[in-house]
Amino acid sequence: MSESIIDISRSFFNEVVHPILNTHFPEETAATAFGVFGYGSEALRLDDQYSRDHHWGLRIDALMPEAVYRDKRQVISETLSLHLPADYQGHSLREAHLSGAGLAPDSLKSFLIRTIGLSHAPQTYEEWLSIPEEDIIHVINGEVWSDPSGEFTAVRQALLGYYPEPVRLRRLAHWCRYFSGMGTYALKRAILRDNDFYATTRFSNAIRLGIQMAFLLDRQYFPYDKWLMAYFERLPRLADPLLPLVIEAVSLTSSWERKLELLHQISDVLDETMVADGIIKPHPKFTSSPTSGYRLMEHAYAEIIKGLPAEIQTVVPVWDQVYFERFHSGFVASIDMDVWDEALQLKAERE
Repeated sequence: MSESIIDISRSFFNEVVHPILNTHFPEETAATAFGVFGYGSEALRLDDQYSRDHHWGLRIDALMPEAVYRDKRQVISETLSLHLPADYQGHSLREAHLSGAGLAPDSLKSFLIRTIGLSHAPQTYEEWLSIPEEDIIHVINGEVWSDPSGEFTAVRQALLGYYPEPVRLRRLAHWCRYFSGMGTYALKRAILRDNDFYATTRFSNAIRLGIQMAFLLDRQYFPYDKWLMAYFERLPRLADPLLPLVIEAVSLTSSWERKLELLHQISDVLDETMVADGIIKPHPKFTSSPTSGYRLMEHAYAEIIKGLPAEIQTVVPVWDQVYFERFHSGFVASIDMDVWDEALQLKAERE
């Protein structure tokens, strides 16, 4: 395996960048967290040859206090640029995913708000439930090489401790309902009505949520769905029984009826795991309805909900990257269309 861009960036930071910053900006450097983390496949060590056509290269993420970012980031970047070589280990020091040659400065507060929606580690059940799970990965992934103040590291450590149990169960209950009520039940109705469009959307929803429930049962965060399968294959308990079912279910050669049957088998595996873990009580084997399908996960949904603290029974967990999309919309609105099209690899055809 070739050396990761994280490894090369770490060497670049230790050998070149950190000494320059310590010399010219010792106080600001002592207040900043440096490493590679956040967005991008390279922060997950999942980058490949297809990752390199945009926002890829030597990368040092730097999370600063708000005042340092506001008042000093420009002079820090300018000073650093004056002292950097043109390249390092064959990598050009072009700008990467944020402005800055060799360094991507950001405000710690802004980074946290656009990922987890909070400027601090979650402190209440409701704050935990307000975080899109797939964005937790962007806070805890990669590496932190220097964090003298410890602020960013403290947030990472709090998240790495995983969900408080009532929060995990509230999220699990939510996915049980959506996997079943918005997934297997709806797919059954789509098949009966010969509605391929609805079948496609409901199956896609259900198979993703079934995998995400496996993550919750194995107490591991799931990532943005582009990387979901790579992480799913590493689950300690549920990858082995579920992976063959998932692979067959997503195959284009599997009929709708077979896909539904495989979702039912996934339901059984998840249900058996919840019983074994003491999340729900043992129960008799249920039969499938000829018109509504096998709504087994909604049995679990109700039992879990009834056992939760009253203050979070009706709190709906946030899912999807709502905070990042808020940031991204503002970013795109601020740049020129030609710059945006270039980032998208959109080039005008020659007549």
